[in-house]
Amino acid sequence: MNATAPIADGRVRVSLPELIALRSRVARAPAPPVVSRAQRSGQKPSRLHGRGMDYAESRVYQAGDDVRRMDWRLTARSGVAHTKLFQEEREGRLLILLDTNASMRFGTRTRFKSVQAARAAAMAAWYAVRGSDRVGVLAFGAQRQLLRPQGGAHGALAVAGAIATWDGLPPGGDETLSAALQRAGRLMHGASRVLLISDGFAVDDAARGRMLGLVAKAEVAVLAVADPLELGEPPAGRYPFAHRGTHYDVVLHGDRQRADFARSLGEGNRRLTELCTGLGLRQRTLDTTADPLDAIVALLGTARGR
Repeated sequence: MNATAPIADGRVRVSLPELIALRSRVARAPAPPVVSRAQRSGQKPSRLHGRGMDYAESRVYQAGDDVRRMDWRLTARSGVAHTKLFQEEREGRLLILLDTNASMRFGTRTRFKSVQAARAAAMAAWYAVRGSDRVGVLAFGAQRQLLRPQGGAHGALAVAGAIATWDGLPPGGDETLSAALQRAGRLMHGASRVLLISDGFAVDDAARGRMLGLVAKAEVAVLAVADPLELGEPPAGRYPFAHRGTHYDVVLHGDRQRADFARSLGEGNRRLTELCTGLGLRQRTLDTTADPLDAIVALLGTARGR
C-alpha cells in the first residue's frame, strides 16, 4: 500500500463502506412514488421498461389490432369483438451531476463539502433504485467521468464505487457549470431526471442558458452543498486554514472585515440559489453537518411530471 495515499476517513476523503452503509438509512425513508402510465417530465418520453404495460381500457376491435390483445371476456359478454388498450409503464433514469471542483475540498465542520456531496449522491442513488429507477453519475470539475445509468442495487453500488474511486484520483483543472451542463446534455443516456450536487462556485454567466437546454430534456433538481461558515457571518476571531500543505491564519475583528469575508465565502451558494430561483428549479441547501436524507427525499420523493 502506498504510504502517501489519502486515508478514506469519511471527513476529508470519501469512505466507500460509509456510502454503501447509507443504504440502510434510505431503506427507512418514505418510499418513492411509483410513476407509470405517464410521460415523465421533459419533452422527450422516457425509455420503455422491458415489455411491462398497464391496462388502460377496451374498445371495439379494429382491423390490424393485435389478436393477442383481445378482451375475450368483454367480447363474450357483448357479442362484439373488443381489444385491450395498454399504457406503457416507463422506466425512470436519474443522472447525478456531481461537482468535483477544488472548491468542494473545503470544510470547517464535520467533513469536507466533497465528502458531504458524495454522501448525498450515494443516498440519491439508493433512493432512486428503491423506486425502480436506473441511476448514473457524471462528475465535473477535477474529475470528468461518466458512469451510465444502471438499475437495481448493482446500479447504486456502482455509483458509490465510482464516486469513491474518483475522490482518490489526482485532481485535474476546474470546470465551469455551463461546460458541465453542455456535456450532460450530450450524455443523458435516456435520463428523465437530473440531480445537480454542487457548492455553486462553478456557476458562470453561460450556465443559465445551458440549464434551460437541460430542463427541456429532463426534470432538474439542485442540491447546494455548503460549509456552515459559508452560510452566515462568522464571529470575530482567528481562523486557521490549510491549502495544499500551506497553513495560514485569517484574523477577523472589524464588522466590515467579517462581512466581506462572509460575502466571499457565500458567493457560490448565492450564485446557485439565484440560478435556481430564476428558472424555478427545486433546490435544497445542505450544510456539511447535516444528514442528507431529508433533502434527497424532498428533491426526489415528490411525484414527477409537470
